[in-house]
Amino acid sequence: MSMLTPPGMGGKYRITGDKYPRMRRPRRRGRLLLAAVAAVVALGLIGWGTIQLIDVFGGSDDAKKKTAAAKHDCPTPSASPSTATAAAALPKPGQITVNVYNATPRGGLAKETADELKKRGFAIGKVGNAPEEYDKKVTGNGILLGAPGATRGAFSVLGTQLKGAAQKVDGRTSPDVDLILGSSFQALDPAQQASTALATLTKPAAQPAKC
Repeated sequence: MSMLTPPGMGGKYRITGDKYPRMRRPRRRGRLLLAAVAAVVALGLIGWGTIQLIDVFGGSDDAKKKTAAAKHDCPTPSASPSTATAAAALPKPGQITVNVYNATPRGGLAKETADELKKRGFAIGKVGNAPEEYDKKVTGNGILLGAPGATRGAFSVLGTQLKGAAQKVDGRTSPDVDLILGSSFQALDPAQQASTALATLTKPAAQPAKC
């Protein structure tokens, strides 16, 4: 029997050898080291995330500088070639000869209107009562009557002086335009209002800049 076997024990309980088994405490250094590394990494991630949030909501100086530079470099809106050409093609009031005809029962209306149009820069042609086919038959403010080409310029310019006037073409080849006053006509639009409408019509529309 080995000297390591307690008295009274033998058989399968017999301890052989001449050394006692050593009982060591579990090593925890590795676990502590891993925990420390994980804590450092977590703190680093939290700090990085905080910086990102500050940049997003507050905007970094570099981002602000880039935005300001982009706004400064944004081109000024300008008229497109098509709108500029269309505006330039419109005739001036002095290039439009207007024949003023009165289709209402009120006397002197054609002359009063012709005199006002002349003050506003239009050339005046014939003035008098409307032809039989239109006399007492025009409802609304009036009719603008002219050659087909008048729809591309003269009608638009003259129409700024009288809102609601209908447009109609006939077979004439001359550039003059008829203004036939209808039953609802009272007067031309106020001069300031008509002038603003004419300026807007002849000014090219600016295209929005894309930055």
